[in-house]
Parts: sequence; structure tokens; C-alpha cells
Amino acid sequence: MKKTQLLAAAAFAATLGLSAERAAADDLTLCWAAWDPANALIELSKDFEAKSGHNMSFEFVPWPNFADRMLNELNSGGQLCDLMIGDSQWIGLGAEAGHYVKLNDFFDANGISMGDFLPATVTGYAEWPKGTPNYWALPAYADVVGWTYRKDWFERPELQAEFQAKHGRALAAPTTLEELKQIGEFFQGREIDGKTVYGMSIYTERGSEGITMGVTNALYNYGFTYGTADEPYKLDGVVNSAESIAGLEFYKSLYDCCTPPGSSDWYMSENIDAYKSGQVAMQMNFAFIWPGVEADPNVGGGKSGYFANPAGPGGHFAQLGGQGISVVSYSDSQDAALEYIQWFAQPEIQQRWWDVGGASAMRAVVEAPGFASSQPFAQTFLDSMAIVKDFWAEPAYASLLLAMQDRVHKYVIAGEGSAQEALDGLVDDWTEVFEDEGKL
Repeated sequence: MKKTQLLAAAAFAATLGLSAERAAADDLTLCWAAWDPANALIELSKDFEAKSGHNMSFEFVPWPNFADRMLNELNSGGQLCDLMIGDSQWIGLGAEAGHYVKLNDFFDANGISMGDFLPATVTGYAEWPKGTPNYWALPAYADVVGWTYRKDWFERPELQAEFQAKHGRALAAPTTLEELKQIGEFFQGREIDGKTVYGMSIYTERGSEGITMGVTNALYNYGFTYGTADEPYKLDGVVNSAESIAGLEFYKSLYDCCTPPGSSDWYMSENIDAYKSGQVAMQMNFAFIWPGVEADPNVGGGKSGYFANPAGPGGHFAQLGGQGISVVSYSDSQDAALEYIQWFAQPEIQQRWWDVGGASAMRAVVEAPGFASSQPFAQTFLDSMAIVKDFWAEPAYASLLLAMQDRVHKYVIAGEGSAQEALDGLVDDWTEVFEDEGKL
């Protein structure tokens, strides 16, 4: 190691109050999903290596296999991962099963305040139990389901005139779910530049979490909740309420009216491909894709626009994505892993995280005066993060998720039964899970 690197490492160690022995080089492995933000984190982490003297390795797993692979690693007490950027829904399992190190004392000792991060990300990525100041992660990547649209198509005078004549309003980014459907129907099967296009791509994937991450954007906005404030595990009459049934029927109507042929098992990558190849006018997807959209030669450079998930008759919410970063309790290098957390929590590092293509949850970054104009999608990101709601984060979340995937996919995609039957069945499934957990 060069002398300058040694000095930098020593200075970094001193800021953490570390002894000479603790400052010795260590090998750390960070585990996350394989996607563009992970590649950006590799570049960002070179700064940590230079300042700390530690060596970083990365284990990235494609999203469809991410949960199975990493939850198996945690449940087996494996020592592959020193740091885990785990999904928001894992926080209950990570805490109650002892997979994650509780970080409260470390945060207090090093001046890391959860008040410095967007409240929704603290609740979503760090807290367990929810609503209590017990922290098992640092918010690492802020993400949310939003929408991308072909702004260049919307602005065509002939399409503007036709849409205005039909609906009495301008063809523009929708603010309600009903407007979203109208636009989807308007573009469905239309010929643009000699090619047949379709209204939208939405999440329909069955195998992991896709259709659940999609349908909730309709369910929430019709009034669906996971329980009540007084009875968090009250399911019957809540999960299968009349409002919830209407929300599920609406999502199926989007699939039936406005999606491309063959889109019965689509998630993030398929939606991206459909949009960038000019198949659809709009796509549902997590906000992480927006930098790639802007940089794309076919749909970037002002050809695309962005809007938050539209409001419905029962509310205005969007499905939370994103993850927190945790120290794995089975790691033999917990001290070095905590150094990484301390480094990552610095405001200047969080700013660089946004600049290189990450998504900071730190308020000093996202509430800075110039943030909203820093990217064409930055304001939509802020608007979307202000309306987030998340899926169950219970320790048994995987069983809850699989049940919803099955019930919703069979109704929305396969057309089996009614929305009422699908949600009644989901209540039965979830009741069984919570009974087994001793919570009912």
C-alpha cells in the first residue's frame, strides 16, 4: 500500500475512534442484487477501500433468484456476506431470526441519526418492529414504483388533437388511475412510425414478487390495507373489502385492455425492454431504471417523461422498493463492516452515491435546493417517495408473498374466478400463516 493510502486509512480509522489493531486490513463481502446500482456501488466503494485499507468483494445475484439465494444464506448461518443490502421486506426476519446486528448503539456512538434520512425509508428499510426506534439497517437505496412515458409521442399534434376531442383534456401524464387507463386504451394497437404499439407494460411476473409489486399500486389507491391501526392482523373484511376487490378488478382491466401480447410474466427487465424498443407508450417500473432511460439513445434525451403512480378513488400511494444495508451477525469481520456503514452514512458519500447512479435516502441530499432539477426524473422521485407504502415485513413475509403471487396471478392473468374469490382465498392463506406464527 502506498504511503498516501496508509495515511488516508489511518485518518479514516481515527475518525471512528479505532485502535491500531482494529485498523488492520480486512476482507469484506457485500451481498446485493445484480443490477445497475450495484455496479455503481462498486465504483463508489473504491473510496472506502482507499481510506480504510480494507478490501471489498461483491456477491451480486439476479433479482429473480436474489431472495431465494440470500435468504438461504442467512437462514443457514452462512458466512459469505459481511454486509447485506437486503430487501425492505426482510427486516422483520433479519431482526427476529438474529441474522442482522442491531445498530442502535453503533449509530449513537458515531453520531448517525435516523432523523437524517427520509422517514419512509427509515420505517421501510431499518425499523423492526415498525414504528419503534429499533434499527437493523441503514437506508441504502431509496426506490419506489413509478411510471415512464413516451413524452415525444404524447406531444405529437395529431395525437394531442385526437385525444382532446375524445376526452376533453390534453394528452399529458395522468394524475388518476382512470386517466392512466384512458391513455393506455388510446395507444393500444395504434400505429406509430409504421409500428404497432401498445398502451403500457405492467408487472405480471409470477415466480418471485413481480405481480404483487405491481397490483399493490392499484390496490392501495382503492383503499386496500394490510390490517387496521387497532388490529394489525385483522384480515377478513379488510384485505377482501369492497374497495380492495375494486382495486384488483381495476388492475386486471389494465392487463386486459392495454398491455402487449405475451406479457403474462413480465417484471423489471421485460418492462424495460418493451419500453426501450418502442413497444409501449408507458411502463410501470421501479425508479432505479430512470437514469438508464435518460441515457438510452432511443428513448432518452428528452423523449421520455416521468410521473408518480396516479391517485385512485381511495388514496394516493406507490409501492415502496429499495433496501437497507445491514451487518450480518455471522460475519467474522463485523468491526470492518461497521466501518463501511460509517463511511456510507457520510453526507458527501451519499451525494456521490446519487451522482454515480445510486439513490440516496439522506435528507441532506434529496432536500438540497438543487436536487429537484438535478435530473429530469428527480422531482418525480421526490413526489413518489412521499407517497410510499410497503408490503408485509413480517418474519413470515415469504409465505405471505407467495400466497399473494399465486392468488393474484391466477385471477389477473389466467382469468380464474373472481376478484372476490381471489381475495377471500388470500385471507384464508394469510390467516393460516399468522396462526402458525402465533399472531392470531
